[in-house]
Amino acid sequence: MTTSLVALQKPKDISLGEIEAELNNIWISQSADGGKSPTVATRAATFSMVIYEPEEFQQLMAAMSFYKAPIDGFHGTETREAIKQAQKAFNLDINGRIDSDTLIRLREEYEKLPEQHKTFPNIDARGFSISEAIAAQNPCRIVTLCPTLGEDTGVTAQVSAYCPIRRKQESLVCAEYITLRGTKEAMERVSDIVASLMIPDLPKFVWWKATPNSDQELFKQLSSASNCLIVDSCYFSDPESELLKMQDLIENEIYIADLNWHRLLPWQELTAEAYDAPQRREALAAIDNIAIDYEKGNAAQAFMFLGWLASRLDWQPTHFTEEGGDYDLKYVKFTNTEGKEITAELAAIPTADLGEVPGDLVGFRLVSLSHPEADCCTILCSETTGCMRMEAGGSAQTCRTEQVTATSDQRAESLMTQQLQSWGRNLLYEESLALTAEILKLACNLRP
Repeated sequence: MTTSLVALQKPKDISLGEIEAELNNIWISQSADGGKSPTVATRAATFSMVIYEPEEFQQLMAAMSFYKAPIDGFHGTETREAIKQAQKAFNLDINGRIDSDTLIRLREEYEKLPEQHKTFPNIDARGFSISEAIAAQNPCRIVTLCPTLGEDTGVTAQVSAYCPIRRKQESLVCAEYITLRGTKEAMERVSDIVASLMIPDLPKFVWWKATPNSDQELFKQLSSASNCLIVDSCYFSDPESELLKMQDLIENEIYIADLNWHRLLPWQELTAEAYDAPQRREALAAIDNIAIDYEKGNAAQAFMFLGWLASRLDWQPTHFTEEGGDYDLKYVKFTNTEGKEITAELAAIPTADLGEVPGDLVGFRLVSLSHPEADCCTILCSETTGCMRMEAGGSAQTCRTEQVTATSDQRAESLMTQQLQSWGRNLLYEESLALTAEILKLACNLRP
């Protein structure tokens, strides 16, 4: 059920120097009623979070009249339809996905617009989109950074406090919201102020809803000031290089939480369960061939799942090749501790019905081609796509086959609330990403 919110004071545009004073005024006005109010409001006391919400795609499409809805950072049906319209207009591959080719072309076309047309009437709804999910449970402070297109006229701030309406309860648990708007250049200038807005002595989170860039001053300031840097690799434009950046950050003692990693949990659990029986556990050593299918557009989940599996079975990557073609085939060779070679195939599967998460796993198969009598063949596939491709070839009747059902809402906002409830270093993720990085370093050696 959606929790209703009540504003203690309407949002007010103010200068950066007045932010803390304006927040104090809000709380003073709430308690200055002589005790007549039956409720007591509790202000930020659990954590601070900075959300970097660039949403360049929607802004570019809005300026060119492809996108009519609010700028909100949610890439649902309206956003995908707008992308398709833009791709059709510019003779690009029509896939409804946020890909690098489409982004580059949109930027080029935007720069061609006269200055007076580099604006749009769309409402900017960034800064309040996750308020209900978080404010319902936590008295926190959320600072949302909303880079804007157009002329650099400085940074403006919008400050407010929101509380869930709770009947028959004497206290309100409230969240403070600070929303900053300005160009990327303007945001860079105030990066030290943004970092200082995180409340001392409370856990500090940074949700970076963009490609991490260690050369960007704002990113450096925030990542070093936070206890946890949260990303979602399903929106990485180049997962092969950007997952390597994640590994570099971890090696530099930056704690990373990837929301896309959490989407792999049901796949990992069913894989482990498939080899719980003693005879099947022994047959793991016979596996020498893996096929992984994922939705075309983003290979992050496929690489992370392969890294997790290889790290659990102590396989070391030795070769990486790209065949390309309709399925953008990639092959990784491993050796185990006994010197046995294992081959993994990654295939990008075109899907007619695009989900909300780019690059979702479609299915995978573990099998032994050298010892077909070994009881190790396992097929797992998404309940939404079925196992047809994985079951092809005539050997499926000897395989253990399971369908994977997501255990919870897989949208980033839902995963974020779970992340906030139980955060800390995830050693399994770090071990898996380290091996994924070894695979990707082999891939990088192939690039010109």
